[in-house]
Amino acid sequence: MKLKGILPFARELLASVVTEGDTAVDATAGNGHDSCYLAKLVGAKGHVYSFDVQEAAIQATHSRVLNEGIAERIHLYHTGHEHAINHIQSEHLHSLKAAIFNLGYLPGSDKSITTHAETTIAAIANLFGAMSPGGLIVLVVYHGHTEGAIEKDAVLNYVENLPQEQAHVLQYGFINQKNAPPFIIAIEKR
Repeated sequence: MKLKGILPFARELLASVVTEGDTAVDATAGNGHDSCYLAKLVGAKGHVYSFDVQEAAIQATHSRVLNEGIAERIHLYHTGHEHAINHIQSEHLHSLKAAIFNLGYLPGSDKSITTHAETTIAAIANLFGAMSPGGLIVLVVYHGHTEGAIEKDAVLNYVENLPQEQAHVLQYGFINQKNAPPFIIAIEKR
């Protein structure tokens, strides 16, 4: 057996629940990689809602989805993920199967612009509440910076206290790596 890396494992988790025609959320659009991956999973009849607070991230994602020829499946919003639930069309909520967050900052950009515990927890709670049983939220936690460490602690505290009757919560990561390696938190709605 070979252990999966963090990002391949995150994608494997998403692929295990998202199928043709579903709705998925990329809560932190970044450079558009997860938006494109989700768009391929949901297929031509599905929908991906992507959010980011940085205009540069929205532009990068828009360019990527245009190049991939999948722009019609993706709804891009220049706003924080805490507002995601307000932008998902009501007719798509019933098919909301998954969301992915990459917590931290946009690689290659201003490192002072980061995700924050309060908005991340609000987004998790809203999306989790809208999902049907079997829905999945995947958080890739990058915590090797000051705000990231604060967010990591708050998010872990939040998910550790989700009632086990409502959610299965998984933590996956490599604990012998240096420099605060990223890890995954996966929340499956029961």
